[in-house]
Amino acid sequence: MTDVLTTPALALGDDALILSHRLGEWVGHAPVLEEEVALANIALDLLGQARVLLSLAGDEDELAYLREERQFRNLQLVEQPNGDFAHTIARQLYFSTYQELLYEHLASGESEVAPLAAKAVKEIAYHRDHAEQWTVRLGDGTDESHRRMQDALHALWRFTGELFEPVEGLAGVPWATLHDAWTARITATLDQATLTVPDGPRRGGWTAGAGRQGLHTEPFGRLLAEMQHLHRSHPGATW
Repeated sequence: MTDVLTTPALALGDDALILSHRLGEWVGHAPVLEEEVALANIALDLLGQARVLLSLAGDEDELAYLREERQFRNLQLVEQPNGDFAHTIARQLYFSTYQELLYEHLASGESEVAPLAAKAVKEIAYHRDHAEQWTVRLGDGTDESHRRMQDALHALWRFTGELFEPVEGLAGVPWATLHDAWTARITATLDQATLTVPDGPRRGGWTAGAGRQGLHTEPFGRLLAEMQHLHRSHPGATW
């Protein structure tokens, strides 16, 4: 499995797989039924992306269920716990804005992930729009919802610098340009929501994040244990 650990399909597939699992944790716990359905649908979209991407890198089941923690290449942002609803929305806003910009670029290229990127852009645009709408509703809502949304944005900000670190194997991606476009979109959304862009370093300064190198935060180990438990407990089982 050594060679496969450096493929861009694995990095992007792990992003989608891990965030899909996190969003799936909301099933049965979302604040309203409609939102439970929306989060579940986004999770399924991401799971579909993950299956295609991981299949480009190897056996999708083995890659999802039999790798150790240090072998995963996902961003640290997507593995962060759901927290309250505002934290989930902040995480989704940061990630889906980045993912849409990246996939738009990849869709026009000739990399191995270009066909998937072209198909996924429309559903990612919905993910981003969903996060933006909730950011505005919470930010420009009550004093309590405003405070929670602002706190969530600040708490997850330190994980955003990793979004724009080059992914090994993805040649020709204008990471600095994507960063500038991401910053402009996030700023516009937060302005509309009467929220402020968090202070602190992003690209070019200290930031959390080495997920692409297989270094993960403490919550990831618990997530992985839950996600892999059934498969590891019953190896080779079939329905």
